[in-house]
Amino acid sequence: MHNPIRIAALALGLVLSPAAPVLAQDAASSSSITWSANAAASSDYVFRGVSQTDEDPAISAGIDLTSGDFYAGAWASNVSFPGDDDTQAEIDLYGGWRAEVAGWALDVGGVAYLYTNQPGGADYDYVEAKVAASRAIGPATIGAAVFWSPDFFGAAEDEATYVEANAAFSPAEKWTVSGALGRQFVSSDFDYTTWNLGVAYALTDSLALDVRYHDTDEHDFGDIYGSRGVATLKAVF
Repeated sequence: MHNPIRIAALALGLVLSPAAPVLAQDAASSSSITWSANAAASSDYVFRGVSQTDEDPAISAGIDLTSGDFYAGAWASNVSFPGDDDTQAEIDLYGGWRAEVAGWALDVGGVAYLYTNQPGGADYDYVEAKVAASRAIGPATIGAAVFWSPDFFGAAEDEATYVEANAAFSPAEKWTVSGALGRQFVSSDFDYTTWNLGVAYALTDSLALDVRYHDTDEHDFGDIYGSRGVATLKAVF
């Protein structure tokens, strides 16, 4: 059976941070511990408009645990950074509180981004606090999020804030059009704007194919910031 809430959550999981838990609507209603898992294969791992795999394919997987209004999870993907032959994986650990208030789904939590085998002198690991809200309006879902880090990726002692507006719309059964517009602020003036727009097709109730265009306004930062099309096959269990 077609489940529009499940497919909308799956589509938003492709728009938002890779560590964003999906299927929150199904799990939050139970006080017992429930779980879901996800796996994806993508032509490129793009995070906030920036390739994390030097424009090469990525394989990722994650698991989410939910108990009442609280959740925790882990997610991992291969990575490849220009000039760095050592760092090969990103592991995200996250948790938080999620509830519905006046028709809005609120999400307050945090994410720790950890990287394996960092080269000497590198400082990739960082944490972010997150506040997000979303609302379903008929066949559409709109949302916004703010992330804040006291010590951002590769930028020692540099604070960073990321703000994003996102939306998803299902024009027909099995189809979802979604996009996001965000701005990354870093105290070292390494700021940029990013956006993406794509369409997902539900091959089954738990498997979706997403084709998405990503871009930023700072191509001068390097090729990994350039415009790109990405195809992702993602499953949730």
